Amino acid sequence: MKKIYYLFFAFLSVTISSANNNDSTEIVTGKKNPKTLISIPLAGNAYSSKHLDGSRTITNKGIENWTNSDEYFTTYFRVSKPGTFQINIEESVIIEGKSELEFSINNISKKVKLDASSKKKAIVVGSWKIDKEGYVAIVIKGINKTAKNFPSISRLAISSNDFDGTIAYVPNNEGSFYHWGRRGPSVHLNYQVPETVNAEWYYNELTVPVGEDKIGSYYMANGFGEGYFGIQVNSAKERRVLFSVWSPFTTDDPKSIPESHKIKLLKKGEKVTTGEFGNEGSGGQSYLKYNWITGNTYKFLLKGTPQGNNSTTYTAYFFAPEIGQWQLIASFNRPQTNTYLKRFHSFLENFIPEQGDFSRMVLFNNQWYCDDKGNWKELNTAKFSVDNTAKQGYRMDYSGGLNSNGFYLKNGGFYNDYSVPGATFARPVTNNKPNIDFSKLP
Repeated sequence: MKKIYYLFFAFLSVTISSANNNDSTEIVTGKKNPKTLISIPLAGNAYSSKHLDGSRTITNKGIENWTNSDEYFTTYFRVSKPGTFQINIEESVIIEGKSELEFSINNISKKVKLDASSKKKAIVVGSWKIDKEGYVAIVIKGINKTAKNFPSISRLAISSNDFDGTIAYVPNNEGSFYHWGRRGPSVHLNYQVPETVNAEWYYNELTVPVGEDKIGSYYMANGFGEGYFGIQVNSAKERRVLFSVWSPFTTDDPKSIPESHKIKLLKKGEKVTTGEFGNEGSGGQSYLKYNWITGNTYKFLLKGTPQGNNSTTYTAYFFAPEIGQWQLIASFNRPQTNTYLKRFHSFLENFIPEQGDFSRMVLFNNQWYCDDKGNWKELNTAKFSVDNTAKQGYRMDYSGGLNSNGFYLKNGGFYNDYSVPGATFARPVTNNKPNIDFSKLP
């Protein structure tokens, strides 16, 4: 989970001119100066129908290397109110030979022909009336071509003479937001635990509903101040239980961590792989390849104990109902640290940008902590929060709160409803205290 911080903007205002963008844009409209004019970079807002292979055809320059007519692309933006919008292909388009493309919104299609003479001007695709607030999906298909490739399209210009609201989209690649925006917003539940508590144990239950196990999803159950513990969908054939602890040394390169700040492995469970991780902070990582099942409820238990020598040991245990017993994942010692478990949270994220147009959901229930005196306390309140992609107003397909199964988190897929960040939710107490004999844990 990337730790990045920027100024908060609830929505992105888009009543701007093309002079604010790197590429100039010629717009053909009923007025010289439309009320709304934006330039949408496809690099941060488009998805290939091939998904996991889409990194070849959607690059930081937009749609490139497009040869297959079976592959199509969908670009998304969200409007705050109804309006009529004209779509233009910006003049940065690269064309080989002649080709014909089809653009559609809400199953209303318009075709456009392109050839070498189209390179030096914006190409008008057409206008669509959008009758409600929410996400708009522009589907781009290749009909025919005379050259090897379909056109390379960098940006689409969206203009309107009657719309004066706001539009949510990823406007540029500052802060690598083509990557983060296409991944979609991450969402969190922050469980309310008094800071004065010496919480030694942290227990949570997690269920991924049937159909919500999209590749690239990380369902994180037991997040704490120094790390995280949950389950992932890594590929069509592989799933993992993942437990990681950040180093106190701030870097994205684990090789640069001095020995005095390295996370040290104390023990690990059977068939568990351990090592170091980087790129999003650095530290110690462990994972168990385990094909967990949607609809089943999995239990997570984390221990955090200060050792009295300015270090803290963190140990993670996983309970799968298919196996029927607690399994050790790993135990790490973190130097330069003297704390019990703090900042209890759960989160949901997508770690594959090509999968950001799929929605995913996870359920959490029956959260507890146990203090250093052996006293259990149920946690039934959580505060909903979002990451910087959502805070900037670039993506608004995020939600979290309560349903009949307890707390839930949902993100991705460009759905229209969203939850207000900062809201606090309280689930009914279960009084179902974990029945765990700590002395018998592996």
